[in-house]
Amino acid sequence: MTPQEMDSRIVRYGELQPCKTAFIDAHTPGSNQKENFTIIGGGVSESPDQHVHISIPHGFNIGAAGQPPNCRNSLHSHRTAEVFFVLKGRWRFFWGRHGDAGEVVLEEGDIFNIPTGIFRGFENIGTDYGMIMAILGGDDAGGGVIWAPQVIEDARDHGLILSQKGKLYDSKKGQSLPDGEQPMPLLSDEELKAFPEPTTAEVVPNYVARYWDLVALADRQPARVIGADAKLRDKPGFEVDFITQSTKLDGRQRHDNPAVLMPVRGHWKVTWDGGAATLAPGDTMSVPENTAYGIAPAMTGEAALYRTVGTGDPAGATWKGH
Repeated sequence: MTPQEMDSRIVRYGELQPCKTAFIDAHTPGSNQKENFTIIGGGVSESPDQHVHISIPHGFNIGAAGQPPNCRNSLHSHRTAEVFFVLKGRWRFFWGRHGDAGEVVLEEGDIFNIPTGIFRGFENIGTDYGMIMAILGGDDAGGGVIWAPQVIEDARDHGLILSQKGKLYDSKKGQSLPDGEQPMPLLSDEELKAFPEPTTAEVVPNYVARYWDLVALADRQPARVIGADAKLRDKPGFEVDFITQSTKLDGRQRHDNPAVLMPVRGHWKVTWDGGAATLAPGDTMSVPENTAYGIAPAMTGEAALYRTVGTGDPAGATWKGH
């Protein structure tokens, strides 16, 4: 593959195109300053304004959320996996019907395999603009987002209506539901009973991995972060490895499915037969299936990178009721 062909599979941090109207809470005070990014795959945006950088199916989606301090993402649920790692800043994740069942604070490099089937939200509690990178299970990301009832009600009060088909209409732009199309119904009390309310003690040990713990695990070989035999044991349709300057890999890496490389710290040189590229934190690179490649730090100093590879497993539920 030529450098030009591979360059089309690299999304640079500085080239990311945000969408500020991606979801139903885009006008809700406290959530109206967030920016959503769809990097690989169609994502779960409810807005036609969302730009997709790489549309090639990978078996999973890659996205990101950027938020200023004190900005939050409203309570929602997914039918497939949702994994976040912190690229920049300090973030509080919370979950439950009203967001008070449990919470955890993540620092840069920490990763959270959020269980499916529970309402979750997150907010930037740092002092500067923060960014979290996301991995969503499945090519269609599970068919969209399930919102807590109060989120839909709050959005309606601020001019946004979500249709039953999952499309967003903004009355501030003169839009309204088309004739014959119904608004997204609120979940009933009976339906809400199907959403678990796990505690912090149940979730954090089984679904959160800390950056410095992974650095220690990756002393000689990549640390297995998410997978059937990994630190966070799960089969969400993809596997995640953590690689550091101690575990640089030669040019014999090869996978049956595309691999996505996302640096957390340091600069990384990726080589393949026909070219090379250097990645920085915030960049995302998709290596085609059956392509031999190598990765190594491009300079001295601390370096860490997350690698995601699809497995072909169904991107199903991850909450096991630990």
